[in-house]
Amino acid sequence: MTLTLFFFLILLSLIAYFLGRKRALDLAEGDIRTLHSLPQHYGFYVAICSALPALLVLGLWTIFETSVITRLLISELPEALRRLEAGRLNLVINDVKNIAAGIIVSEDADLLSAAKRYHSLQSMSHATLAFVSLTLALVFGSLALYFMQKKQRAREHVETIIKGLLFICSCIAILSTVGIVLSVVFESIRFFKLVPVSDFLFGLKWSPQTAIRSDQVGGSGAFGAVPLFVGTLLISLIAMFVAVPVGLMSAIYLSEYASRSFRAIAKPLLEILAGIPTVVYGFFAAIVVAPFIRDTGELFGAEVASESALAAGLVMGIMIIPFVSSISDDIINAVPQSLRDGSYGLGATKSETIQRVVLPAALPGIVSGILLAVSRAVGETMIVVMAAGLSANLTFNPFETVTTVTVQIVTLLTGDQEFDSAKTLAAFALGLLLFAVTLVLNVIALYIVRTYREQYE
Repeated sequence: MTLTLFFFLILLSLIAYFLGRKRALDLAEGDIRTLHSLPQHYGFYVAICSALPALLVLGLWTIFETSVITRLLISELPEALRRLEAGRLNLVINDVKNIAAGIIVSEDADLLSAAKRYHSLQSMSHATLAFVSLTLALVFGSLALYFMQKKQRAREHVETIIKGLLFICSCIAILSTVGIVLSVVFESIRFFKLVPVSDFLFGLKWSPQTAIRSDQVGGSGAFGAVPLFVGTLLISLIAMFVAVPVGLMSAIYLSEYASRSFRAIAKPLLEILAGIPTVVYGFFAAIVVAPFIRDTGELFGAEVASESALAAGLVMGIMIIPFVSSISDDIINAVPQSLRDGSYGLGATKSETIQRVVLPAALPGIVSGILLAVSRAVGETMIVVMAAGLSANLTFNPFETVTTVTVQIVTLLTGDQEFDSAKTLAAFALGLLLFAVTLVLNVIALYIVRTYREQYE
């Protein structure tokens, strides 16, 4: 319903654009020089006047509709249901919504009546929203057409509205980032009230199993994050040992040696690797790479686990190759041709020019691209789950099973969890620490670029 209404409002705004443009041409009487702005600016102004209020109402209505309908529904429930605890009442409301949607079936008369009422309120809300939105679009669009004048500053009005929308979008982006950080920080503070910071940062054992209630039998929990970050570092290092040489060498060849026809074919094929879903890489690592490494290790008498850091790191390195290659290729191509010509003029060969002129000039950008690829490797989850396992072993042996921070975050938040337990809150602490690590990597990359960047005319 909402999506259909949205597209209908967009259609009305397109109609309003053409009507506004035609109205401006009629006012010009064949000489558009008498208009303050171009006819299309008048059309854009009418289209914005028609669409903006309606879309604003549509957005706000969509945000608050569910909560308002839920409150109305709760107020009409029988007294016995309204007196339930908050958690049980939420479960009842979810059952009512599922019954109304036809997902589940119930014979409870109260629930059936509530589901019928919920469906009625939802239908009434949708009808009211459609009426209000379409009315606003028609009214404001008609007013914009009616009051249009030759000397109206349509272009300035349109630019002011667009600047305002861009400002709002930038504020939303900033506030979203701040909200994400604060939500993680607040939950992490709750975790550190249960587990000391020193135990989390310097603990050598990770076993987050805890008893939810005092009368249950369960582990006391060990929340040392060192094994997780050691596993993350180990897999990331293996990935970078694969991605950096291959990606950098391929970028040098494509930008300096390859012909245009070969580059036109090879570069898109190389970048296809970036579009492959990580779950496909995970299957490849688990089915092909991990058994191959295990069988090869057995031939040489080495003991290799079925799931190992080496398998995950190798496949992750293959996945990251396009990031390193594409960024390095763009940076190398950005080096001015005049530097190459000057080197050739001094008698240097092509390889000497690449080694002593091109790569030093492109080094800051290449390093920043590598650090961004490291951030990508640190945040990878699916490949590690399928190829490296879930065991938090404190080891630097690439043939053993390890796990990473992101994998444990997914594990801790999987299933029905109590958000008051240290086990669940540990995911937020891991997320905060991982956020800090990737932020430091990005800051280092920016610092390198700004410090060693060379300006060319």
